[in-house]
Amino acid sequence: MPAPPPSSPPQWPSEPEVLTAHAHSRTDPYYWIRNREDPRVTPLLEAENEWLTQVADRWPVSPDELYREIRARIQEEDDSVPYRIKDYWYRTRFKEGGEYPVFLRRPRDPDAEEEVVLDINELARDKTYCDVAGLYVSERQDRLAYAVDFQGRRLYDLCIRDLTSGDDLPDRLSGISGAACWAGDDDVLFYVRQDPETLRPHQLFRHRLGTPQDEDELVLEEDDPAFHLTVFRTKSRRYVMAASFQTLTTEFRALKADTPGDDFQCVLPRERGHEYQVDHFEDHFYIRTNLHASNFRLVRAPVATPSPEHWEEILPHRPDVMLQGFEIFKDYLVAVERSQALTAFRVMPWDEGQDHLVEFPEEAYAAYRGMNPEFDSTLFRFGYTSLTTPHSVYDYDLETRDRTLLKRRPVLGDFDPDRYVTRRLWAVARDGARIPISVVAKKDRAGTPGPVLLYGYGAYGIDSDPVFQISNLSLLDRGFAYAIAHVRGGEEMGRAWYEAGRMESKTNSFHDFIDAGEFLRTEGWASRLYAIGGSAGGLLVGAAMNMRPDLFHGVVAIVPFVDVVTTMLDPSIPLTTGEYDEWGDPAVETHYRTMLSYSPYDNVGAQRYPHVLVTSGLHDSQVQYWEPTKWVAKLRETRTDDGLTLLRTNLEAGHGGASGRFESLKERAIEYAFVLGVEAEASKRAT
Repeated sequence: MPAPPPSSPPQWPSEPEVLTAHAHSRTDPYYWIRNREDPRVTPLLEAENEWLTQVADRWPVSPDELYREIRARIQEEDDSVPYRIKDYWYRTRFKEGGEYPVFLRRPRDPDAEEEVVLDINELARDKTYCDVAGLYVSERQDRLAYAVDFQGRRLYDLCIRDLTSGDDLPDRLSGISGAACWAGDDDVLFYVRQDPETLRPHQLFRHRLGTPQDEDELVLEEDDPAFHLTVFRTKSRRYVMAASFQTLTTEFRALKADTPGDDFQCVLPRERGHEYQVDHFEDHFYIRTNLHASNFRLVRAPVATPSPEHWEEILPHRPDVMLQGFEIFKDYLVAVERSQALTAFRVMPWDEGQDHLVEFPEEAYAAYRGMNPEFDSTLFRFGYTSLTTPHSVYDYDLETRDRTLLKRRPVLGDFDPDRYVTRRLWAVARDGARIPISVVAKKDRAGTPGPVLLYGYGAYGIDSDPVFQISNLSLLDRGFAYAIAHVRGGEEMGRAWYEAGRMESKTNSFHDFIDAGEFLRTEGWASRLYAIGGSAGGLLVGAAMNMRPDLFHGVVAIVPFVDVVTTMLDPSIPLTTGEYDEWGDPAVETHYRTMLSYSPYDNVGAQRYPHVLVTSGLHDSQVQYWEPTKWVAKLRETRTDDGLTLLRTNLEAGHGGASGRFESLKERAIEYAFVLGVEAEASKRAT
């Protein structure tokens, strides 16, 4: 007979372990959970999932019902806008019921038949997880290299498909990061291998088709444990670029693609604090650099002499505008700029004509470069979305300034964007900084008290752009507002915004999130506040919850990085060494003390807490499964109230959760069903 459902949450045994650093001792009662071979771990994780299922049965909207509702808004059979590379037009298609895309191409001849490049549904057949990291078409466009991971650890195999026959070649390269590119010679491929223990991409190999992997030539090795390696082709296709990078420093090496047997040549030697990116056009390297330019500037230099004394400035540094990227065309340059937490495109003709900006109508939105593989074009492709506007693809004519909407992602059902309104609000932080907040709600709900789900991330200089999410409609139509706090640690307000939210200044991120929440309450938007964040955003909501548990009624922490000190003290854990410039190196006592002051796991205290839902992935390579699990065990044991502390572990996936487009919706449905369930209970008690 099957075991009866549990009547209470699982109990994780406490086995105190004393951890000492810098003459300071901490007791970790759940340190043992990191041993995945311990026979208690998997049954307890399964019991946590069962407990969540039992609790969810009492919610007014079940995860299954919410999943069906969200899925019903998605047009299952859908095509992307084609883009041209040389002799072919490429696009993707989702089939009805298909979890994964099919990659297609058609020769430029309009009467030619379309052919399948790769059907990921076929790769994923009989697999519980499938992630394809890259599609790399060879120079003659008759071979495809693709990287696939069937576990979720982000440790890939590189496969090579003959696009004429549709068969994979015998070459199968294991242990790669997903980064690869073809040389000008279609028989030579460069790829990056990862350390199998730390998963740090650190070795660049040259592979000639038809030879075994153990005969591949090691071209470059990154010995500094804080750096990662990647490889790519420039837009011109004339150079292979190998880049070493970490939080604050980069170094690029260049190799002519048509001489793949030569050595890579350093573009600019690494210098602590110098970040730069390189592309190529005609006789110059174009370099986005922060040398003497905290918000970056754009220069170009002759390929033969790229050192700073030969630089010609194309776009100068501006203290109030962040240069985030650029796109080169034959007659134009398009600069991607960010100011006041919004993106703009600056169009600059090479003939010294007048610059102009591509402008957008909404208060809060996200705009981003699309596929622009051709130099000889006057069309700049970009994407646009907002909290009320589904993802849209435009072609912008750089000469006439006309924009053409090529596709807007359909939303099925009775969706009408005019029923919703998005706003850009500004909260004042406790130290006087102005924090941008993007918010969306139904028009009759905007600016009036009600439940608000507040999202935050705030790390690595990653922008939390206000993009459209179909799943949010299930909250908005039930009276919620959805908000994004653009806290320090991101780069929405320029480089200084990032610098003010990392290392010893990390607590600014948590204070900003709290102050944004307070603002939404005092300004009449929020009657009850809920928080959601993932990974480093899970750290954000976890730390904020410790500091101000009274502010939030519920918290969703998705694969949260919460055991900061213990993880960062262990360089054998994947990706740890590359994080020192983000969080600090706890081998340095001042860094240790700072991290200890906010680490969510270490600061769990005997106090009332919000209702909490935590998610995890058993094969997560970025936040190991034991971090969320230990946090849940400690919260449940320590909190002084009877609020929910729930854990859901995906036993078949990693950091990104389920890999299929519909399977991933099931995870969002659980998160939102939790929020709606907790809110319904609070509303019932209030009446």
